[in-house]
Amino acid sequence: QLYRDARECLTLLSQRLGSQKFFFGDSPASLDAFVFSRLAPLLKAKLPNGKLQQHLKSLQNLCNYCTSILSLYFPWDGGEILGDPPTSTPRAAGADGGEAEEDPHKRRNQLLSVLVGLAAMLGYAFLSGIVSIQRGGSVGPGGRQPMALEEEEEEE
Repeated sequence: QLYRDARECLTLLSQRLGSQKFFFGDSPASLDAFVFSRLAPLLKAKLPNGKLQQHLKSLQNLCNYCTSILSLYFPWDGGEILGDPPTSTPRAAGADGGEAEEDPHKRRNQLLSVLVGLAAMLGYAFLSGIVSIQRGGSVGPGGRQPMALEEEEEEE
């Protein structure tokens, strides 16, 4: 029953789309985003029972609809989502046989991310009062002068 309902839904979507580029004319609407988010994975996913996927592939206008959205909004990987081979050249292998890094500044960006995170944590700690810096001549809580660790041990 579920497959039958899904097939009927796909057929109705295909009929509603017709030969239009999007469901409501030449520009996409929220319905287009919703429908695309369901159709694109259905075209790509490896399913235990491929009947629904085969039915979708038989509805050429829905397949063209997905391909059009992929090429328009996701040009860098549109073909790969639908199972086509990637159009880019394969990554170059390094001298040690491993793959070269895709982003030449990857290590720098990682280091900057860690430093920004550390600065944010320290800033929060200072601003929230978890950590504070006191000057040497200031009086501590309770009106007492801060002591060094050795002085505290001797006092006990």
